[in-house]
Order: sequence, then C-alpha cells, then structure tokens
Amino acid sequence: MRATRTLGLEEGRKQLPQLAALAHAGEGSLLTKHGKPYAAIVSPDLLVKSRRKSALLSLRGTGKGLWGKSAAKYVAELRDDWS
Repeated sequence: MRATRTLGLEEGRKQLPQLAALAHAGEGSLLTKHGKPYAAIVSPDLLVKSRRKSALLSLRGTGKGLWGKSAAKYVAELRDDWS
C-alpha cells in the first residue's frame, strides 16, 4: 500500500468517492475524529490480508502446554502407538 493520507471525518464524507477510488488503486486513507484515528478506507484485498494475518497471530501460543513439555516427543509417542 502506498502512503496513507489523513483527513477528518467530515472532509472524508465529502470526498468519499475519490477516497474509494484511491483505496481501489492501493492508497488508503485514515479518517480522524477530533484529531485521533477513527476509521480507515482501504482496498478489500488489504482488509482480507490483514484479517487473515491477525487471525493467525491471535492463535499464536494458544496451544502452549497442550503437547506436554516436548511436542516432538509427544508426536513420536503417538506415531509409535499407531505403528
């Protein structure tokens, strides 16, 4: 994604068609309310990528301890049981 432009909500409302076209072309826009980030207009591709990435990262570490102290040892034991 190219550089992000920043503008207030009211200005963003007035320029929505142009901002949508820019987002489609890969240039996102950050909308602010009272000077603080409030929303963003980005391409659907970027939104999907960010959701996938954050979904995977949110799973990181959730299985800690599930396989005992050594996951490799546990899997080896399972393989021995199945043989």
